[in-house]
Amino acid sequence: MNVLLSIKPKYVDLIKSGIKKYEFRRKIFSKAGRCKIFIYSTSPVKKITGVFDASMIHRDSPYRIWDMCGTYSGLSEEEFFQYFRGCEIAYAIEIKNLVTFDRPHDPSDYFLEFTPPQSYRYFDPQQEFLPFGRKRRSAEA
Repeated sequence: MNVLLSIKPKYVDLIKSGIKKYEFRRKIFSKAGRCKIFIYSTSPVKKITGVFDASMIHRDSPYRIWDMCGTYSGLSEEEFFQYFRGCEIAYAIEIKNLVTFDRPHDPSDYFLEFTPPQSYRYFDPQQEFLPFGRKRRSAEA
């Protein structure tokens, strides 16, 4: 399964640098497990910038997630707890085998009617990541 996650550019940079080894979420995709996560760097970048394996997703209270992952969060403790304010459960997606693209890719080249995901988006067979340089043809074409 493939998932596209929207991530702010400042956090994408921390992921690329190796400082941020976990991506945090308040909600997780229901098909969690062994999957590929494609990184959609939000505005102003608006590109797919890389992919990583998400074989380990931790689920626990925000306090326990902070204790376990805070050192490699790329966040201050204040930022972390502000994000999880009001949440009883926090998710930490471990970032493994990161591959960054030399040229970030415009998602409209690979997806029909692309709309940036609010948090995440699954790929179905009609919207699967295409080989670079190929564009899907519309049904009318």
